[in-house]
Amino acid sequence: MAGSASVPPKSGEVSVIQELQTLLAQDDRFLAEGRLLRNRIIEAALRLDKHLIKLLLTNSLVKRHFFTEAAGVLIFDREKFMKFINNKEFLPDSYTAFKNKIGLMTDDGRYMARSQEVVLAWPYKDCVLEGGQEDADDKRYEVFHNEVLGQDEIDRLLDPKVFINFKRFDADGEHELDELDPKDNLIIKGNNLLVLHSLKKRFARKVKLIYIDPPYNTNSDSFQYNDSFRESTWLTFMKNRLEVARELLREDGSIIVQISDKMVSKLRILMDEIFGTSNFINKISVRTRSPSGFKTVNLGVFESAEYLLLYGRNKQLCKYKTQYEETSYDPNYCFVILNRDDPPEKWTYERIDKVIAEEMSFSSVQKAKRKLGKHVFNEKMADYALKNARSVFRFTEINDDAGAVTRQAKELSLSNPNRVFVVERENYDDRIILNGKEVTFYSKKVKMIDGEYRPTKILTNIWTDIAWEGIAKEGGVTLNRGKKPERLLRRLIDMVTEPGDIVLDFFMGTGTTCAVAHKMRRQYIGIEQLDYGKNSAVVRLQNVINGDPTGVSRFVEWKGGGAFVYCELKELNEKFVQRITDAEDTHELLEIWNEMKDHAFLSYRIDPQDINDHIEEFSNLSFDEQKRFLIETLDKNHLYVNYSEIEDEHYDVESRDIDLNRKFYEEV
Repeated sequence: MAGSASVPPKSGEVSVIQELQTLLAQDDRFLAEGRLLRNRIIEAALRLDKHLIKLLLTNSLVKRHFFTEAAGVLIFDREKFMKFINNKEFLPDSYTAFKNKIGLMTDDGRYMARSQEVVLAWPYKDCVLEGGQEDADDKRYEVFHNEVLGQDEIDRLLDPKVFINFKRFDADGEHELDELDPKDNLIIKGNNLLVLHSLKKRFARKVKLIYIDPPYNTNSDSFQYNDSFRESTWLTFMKNRLEVARELLREDGSIIVQISDKMVSKLRILMDEIFGTSNFINKISVRTRSPSGFKTVNLGVFESAEYLLLYGRNKQLCKYKTQYEETSYDPNYCFVILNRDDPPEKWTYERIDKVIAEEMSFSSVQKAKRKLGKHVFNEKMADYALKNARSVFRFTEINDDAGAVTRQAKELSLSNPNRVFVVERENYDDRIILNGKEVTFYSKKVKMIDGEYRPTKILTNIWTDIAWEGIAKEGGVTLNRGKKPERLLRRLIDMVTEPGDIVLDFFMGTGTTCAVAHKMRRQYIGIEQLDYGKNSAVVRLQNVINGDPTGVSRFVEWKGGGAFVYCELKELNEKFVQRITDAEDTHELLEIWNEMKDHAFLSYRIDPQDINDHIEEFSNLSFDEQKRFLIETLDKNHLYVNYSEIEDEHYDVESRDIDLNRKFYEEV
């Protein structure tokens, strides 16, 4: 993937650059402190400044390059000129000039922009943007990595990696790990793209649900890339991960991605491509915040929704459990059978309001309402209906398209007032008919919601019933932005999984998905790069094991127990990435560089001696540019240790970890 607002000079045009720079320097309007001013040159070209054009015509090479003759008249190609001026190889900034000098911008001695080869750019999520961050609120400088990777190098990048630092956490605390069980819950620290590829051998076609809440690519989240590349880079970032995620899903598995309004349409197109339009199931709108207390900043209505895109690997095989949300009492359910346990032919019924008035010793419903107030009386009716849901009912019309037996019972019922007729149906509830209408019991509307029986309605694709306020203390961990309610994850997990199914979240954050899956007795895999310290998923899951009472614990009757296994990718160059990112001054970066020369895997495109020879120019770069450059010198194929090289003495993998990796990859 590539994109640019400018056209690079073609082969043989270096002399044009030099000639044009010399020529433009003759005009004082384009100079400041001896440097050419790109914007002033472009402004002059836009208005077809006669002095600029006259100057350009004085040089035969420049004239031939930017002017075309037609019918004896020279025509200035303004667009070509401005694109040429805009290109970074003309008037490069200090950083670009330094990279050119070192050779990091070249491909076999040529400018990469001039190469006709296809370049596959891998925007590397954790290298600078997230790698080594201890807090998701930390803002990082934005760096694009567009190294040239051959196919064999890409294969190496995605090869299974070595895991280390295995631990088991249970009710007795943290323990060294001796054995791995296929049913173990897993928490893995490391770059999620590489971990996902490492999971394929063991978990391909085994995951029932993938839920992810990725960075939304907004100005307020931690995925802030340069404006001109933001969408294409974010989509590449997501595409790489969704493609391997699909390989992990069971044939009857589902994936749910939560996203904001800004990127939902583009993500929908991307997921249609990866999972197939025929496997799209739902787009669910979820109200995540209320406008109260917010000031309107952006043009248009207040945005209070996020979206859930739900796809199946094979939609035809997916099973969905109908979900319900709480609703208010429906006053149409205004009748009650007084002797529900008697045979249907002996039933008698009465209006609820009359029964309530009599129970409270009022002579009429009207007097009861006047005495208590209409609102209080209606609340009593709602409470009575809920407590007697098995006996409370409403009448429902029987349509003409009903079955023959039902229509016959309807006619008999009309001929025999107040007599109950029962139509037995195989695999369905019996149909009760009274006075030519069907009797529908209130109990069909009453479901268990959050541990209590409540009147409900079938859930639609618009969710407004889950509170996003007051969740800060759930799980005993805090995340300033992006924390999801446990009730949301409980609903999603319940929708498409059963106890024992595998749930995967590879943007784990503080572990809401895994915490709820643990409480609901699902097996889970969580992946995260960031270290949240005391607010990490590891801490949260320890709280869950110890009986965490927050979130959905009461609703699922969670009392504690269970265990999970923790491990992490074994780092190589990633250690240097972390140190560079955390460095505080140039002196520290130079110390890191001296270690990198001896111990890091450097890009084949640089010669360390070239950098040493130009170390003063390196020191003159801005501190952010220094960090960016050192990270770009590292070979990204050696950020972590490949499993195929686990016994290489150079990588110093302990024998215990070698054994556990063999078991993880099921080679013993």
